Amino acid sequence: MTKAKVAVLISGRGSNMAALLYAAKNPTCPYEIALVASNNPDAPGLALAAAEGVPTFAHSHKGMKRAEFDSLIDLELRKAGAEYVALAGYMRLLSPEFVARWEGRMLNVHPSLLPRYKGLDTHQRAIDAGDSHGGCSIHIVTADLDDGPVLAQIEVAILSGDTADSLAARTLFAEHQLYPHVLAEFVTRERSPDWLLDQVRQRALALPQSDEGLSHGMSSFGIEKGKKFAYFTQDHHGIGIIALLVKTSAPEEQAMLIDSDPDLYYRPAYLGPAGWIGIRLDLGQVDWDLVEDRLQRSWRTVAPRKLTALLDVADQF
Repeated sequence: MTKAKVAVLISGRGSNMAALLYAAKNPTCPYEIALVASNNPDAPGLALAAAEGVPTFAHSHKGMKRAEFDSLIDLELRKAGAEYVALAGYMRLLSPEFVARWEGRMLNVHPSLLPRYKGLDTHQRAIDAGDSHGGCSIHIVTADLDDGPVLAQIEVAILSGDTADSLAARTLFAEHQLYPHVLAEFVTRERSPDWLLDQVRQRALALPQSDEGLSHGMSSFGIEKGKKFAYFTQDHHGIGIIALLVKTSAPEEQAMLIDSDPDLYYRPAYLGPAGWIGIRLDLGQVDWDLVEDRLQRSWRTVAPRKLTALLDVADQF
């Protein structure tokens, strides 16, 4: 099993980082910690990571502009080969540029039941509001603070006489249980057939008058139950791969694509002689811009002229 490489960003003790690190030691865990980085060279979590043989990087953010510091961190993440980023008590607001670079690949743990109590002092705010439960959330990081899609949560009961500290201590146990599990699911979702099909479906059905059906045992996409422009194949004919099949303009384009990247493209059985190309979706880190482009090109080969004209006009805006 090829494990996904995860970089963890911390600012202090790194207890959630430790939970991720020790979970990664399980041979069945689908991720490994490639780097632990911090904006605080004195962060205790760095020593723990180093003792466990995990590469570390630390640099103070003081005296640096936010985007400049984030560029430095980003460089270290890429040097480490990180594919995903996990924020674990990283007490820095991220620049829009950094968030954009890691869009859809960065998670955060937050000590509240989002969307309640974004920001700081979450436990005291829950107690003051008279809530029966606090809790924690794992969410995808977006440009807005604590505002990305929530992937999972655990409720933690607020007991009579609880203080912010006592509630925080119990919530931390919940965070340590939740984060490794959610991260493991997150890094493997791009190899999940259901998730991949849903991504293809969203893009294919966004094209004018397209619809979805079943053809030759595969999910297929066409125009008003007419000609097909795409198929989603999962281990079809027992070849053991997940792929998108789309039309090319000519056999010459098909051959050119395969020559350019034979690991990504292939000539599918039955449809290959008609100029269709297979694009593998099970290699990890799918280039969804490329998929969207190939879907649109394929759609154009079967769409009536009036529809392509409408799309051309829309593209101008």
